[in-house]
Amino acid sequence: MTPAARLSAAIDLITTIDAQRIPAAKALKEWGTAHRYAGSGDRAAISGLIWDVLRRQSSAAYLMDDDSARARLLGMLKLERGMDLATIAALCDGSRFAPEPLSTAEEAALTSRSLADAPAAVAGDYPEWLDPYLAKVFGDDRAAEATAMASRAPLDLRVNTLRGKREKVLPRLAHLGATETPWSPLGLRIALGADARNPGINAEEDFIKGAIEVQDEGSQLAALFSAAKPGEQVIDLCAGAGGKTLAIAAMMGGKGRLIATDHDKRQLAPIHERLSRAGVHNCEVRTPRGEADVLSDIKASADLVLIDAPCTGTGTWRRNPDAKWRMRPGALEVRLKDQAEVLARAAPLVKAGGRIAYITCSVLAEENGEQVRAFVAKHPEFSVQQPEETASVLWDKAEAFADAALQSDEGWLMTPRRTGTDGFFVSVLKKG
Repeated sequence: MTPAARLSAAIDLITTIDAQRIPAAKALKEWGTAHRYAGSGDRAAISGLIWDVLRRQSSAAYLMDDDSARARLLGMLKLERGMDLATIAALCDGSRFAPEPLSTAEEAALTSRSLADAPAAVAGDYPEWLDPYLAKVFGDDRAAEATAMASRAPLDLRVNTLRGKREKVLPRLAHLGATETPWSPLGLRIALGADARNPGINAEEDFIKGAIEVQDEGSQLAALFSAAKPGEQVIDLCAGAGGKTLAIAAMMGGKGRLIATDHDKRQLAPIHERLSRAGVHNCEVRTPRGEADVLSDIKASADLVLIDAPCTGTGTWRRNPDAKWRMRPGALEVRLKDQAEVLARAAPLVKAGGRIAYITCSVLAEENGEQVRAFVAKHPEFSVQQPEETASVLWDKAEAFADAALQSDEGWLMTPRRTGTDGFFVSVLKKG
C-alpha cells in the first residue's frame, strides 16, 4: 500500500470506530482480517495513524474546526507528525486510493489555525470532565503534562538480574537500537518511530531465556522504591500478570519468601510461565478460590506488602489513548473504593517495622496522595516514609530525579513530561 492509501484506510477505520463505538484495537483486528493483501508494514502504519488520531483527537478537531474522521487525521498529521501543508497536500492528491485533495478551508486551517487559544482539555487532548482533576495536580501546566501523556511511548525493558546483567544484554540488543534508561539501573529503552512495527521482543534470545522483560521504566522505579531485600517476607497483593512480582523477585535474589496473589484469578494466569522463564524459585502464587482468604495464615508477619493498586490508568494514556476517551466519572468512584479496600486488607499483614508500598499508574490526586492520607488517618500506626529516602536507591541519580519528579508529603509522582516514564505514583508507608 502507498502512504496515501494508508491514509484513506485510516480515515475509513476512524469512521467505523465512531459509528460503531467499538474499541480501536478490535476495529484494527477486523480490518486486518478483511484485508489480507495488507502486509505487516501496512498494518503497523495504519495502526500508528489510528492511535495517533486518538492521541490528538480533540486538538486535531479544534485545529481543523471540524470533527470528521478526515479532519482529525489531517490535524493529527500536523500536530503529531509535524507535517507541513505541502507534505499533507502531496498525500491527499485524489489519485487512485488516495484521499481527496485538500479543500480551501482545510488548507486555511492547516496554515493559519493553532492551539494558542484552545482550552486546556482541548490542547491537552483529554475529556473535559477531567479538567478540574488535572488542574488540582498540575495547575496551569496541565495541558503540557497531558500533551506529554498523549505522546507515543518507547518500549522499555527490564534486565532480570537473576539471568543477566545490563552491560551484557545491551550489546546483544544493539540491532534494535536499545539504550540505557535515564533512571533505572536495570532498564533498556527502544525508541519507536511513527510507523514502527513491533520489534518482536518475544523472539529475542534474551527474552526467551528470561534475561529481559517488557516493563516501563516508571514501573521499574516503583518496584525499586519498595526496597525489597533478600531474606524478607514479601506479599504482592495485586500481582496481576506479574510485572512487579518479577522485579521484586530479582531484588530479593532468590532469598526469602515471596507470595503473589490477586483478587482476579484471570489476571494471574500468565504469571506462572513468566516466573519459570525468569528463574524465580522463591515465589508462591496463591490463586483465589471462592470466598476463602488465601492469606489467612499471614498475620502481622510481612516485611513488605506491595500494592499495585487498581486505578483509572490515567498515567498510561500514551500506551492506550483509546482508554482516556472511554473513561467515565463512575470509573474513578469504583477505583477509589477498590483502593481503600486493598489498603485495609494490607494493614494487618504487615509486621511492626514493616512497610506497604502503595503504587498506582494514575496521576489523579484522589487515587494517590488523598488515598494515602485517608489510610494513615484510619491507621495511625503507619506513617509515610520520606520520599527522599525511597529515591536513595537511585544513588547518584537521586538528586536529579528529585528535581524532575513531583514530590509531595505522600510520595513521588512520575509523568512522561517530567521523568520520561508513564505516570506512576509511589508511596511507602512504615508501620511503627
